[in-house]
Amino acid sequence: MSKPRKDLILKVSCPDSPGLVSKIANYIASYNANVIEFNQFADAVNGKFFARLEVDTSQATVSVDELEEGFAVLAKSISAEWHFRRLPHKTRTAILVTKTSHCLNDLIWRAQNGELPIEITSIIGNQLACKEVVERAGLTFHYVDFKEQSKEEAFAEVDSILKQEKVNLIVLARFMQIMPAWICEAYSGKIINIHHSFLPAFIGANPYRQAYNRGVKIIGATCHYVTSDLDAGPIIEQQVSRVQHFHNVHDLTRMGRDCERAALARGIRYHVYDRTIIDGNRAIVFSD
Repeated sequence: MSKPRKDLILKVSCPDSPGLVSKIANYIASYNANVIEFNQFADAVNGKFFARLEVDTSQATVSVDELEEGFAVLAKSISAEWHFRRLPHKTRTAILVTKTSHCLNDLIWRAQNGELPIEITSIIGNQLACKEVVERAGLTFHYVDFKEQSKEEAFAEVDSILKQEKVNLIVLARFMQIMPAWICEAYSGKIINIHHSFLPAFIGANPYRQAYNRGVKIIGATCHYVTSDLDAGPIIEQQVSRVQHFHNVHDLTRMGRDCERAALARGIRYHVYDRTIIDGNRAIVFSD
């Protein structure tokens, strides 16, 4: 029987300099591990280097632990920030919702059918509209009342659930509440939102109405990381659809929901497969 593959994902970001690709690849090869995918980007404007590797360690001459530990020496020599992810891996994910369920339904389906390697720990809602959808899928629904308590208290309750369930990723699937700065900081790089417009245009509420009033020719949706600046975090993925003159607000909403589902699912996929590297206010994305 053949040995099961033990794959790793390696992400690296560092100041750019000659020979980085060779140094990283030669390190992996020196232990008889095999690079099966190597994506790299040299940012000439800012003098930075970014890379993502998938590594097959099934024939490696050292353990995975030793391979990771040894890389720390190389990383120090090139002043790199780096991260290893062992595969297979499922990211413990909480989904936050309000009223609409189209993105939620799509994520549940993709998770249950193996299209997204996420483990949905629970769905947290500030209204009860999605409770039936969640329970029908056999998942746990937590209702957090944002009306009978202050927002600070409500978000403290949300945070308590996230900590109890050891969540590694928070997905805002049309969660219509502004995340407080302290949660954004505590889960920096681990909160993904879907905004129903092609950011940076039409931030805030009613973007489809805003788009209709401006007579846009393209409607879109934006999947981005959440920061304390409203709808201004690093963009992971965007999807668009062409608008005709006869489309009304309801048409734009319908078309936009298709964009939302696709952009959110793809953005989450890029994140959980470590295809994103956050660089200031932008995300470097190595698409698959």
